[in-house]
Amino acid sequence: MDIEAFTSREKMLMLREELLAVEEDRLAGRTGKTPDELDSYLDSIINEMEHGKEASL
Repeated sequence: MDIEAFTSREKMLMLREELLAVEEDRLAGRTGKTPDELDSYLDSIINEMEHGKEASL
């Protein structure tokens, strides 16, 4: 596996962990981000994957 594939895989795994944490919070009734905030965050993740920029929530 080359470094780009490894880096991309690691970023996707981190995103998956974050999404699972958000879902656990939602199921437990804890407040979190609005759908618009999450949409913006996911757009930034896509942009990061396409252009190599760092995304933050």
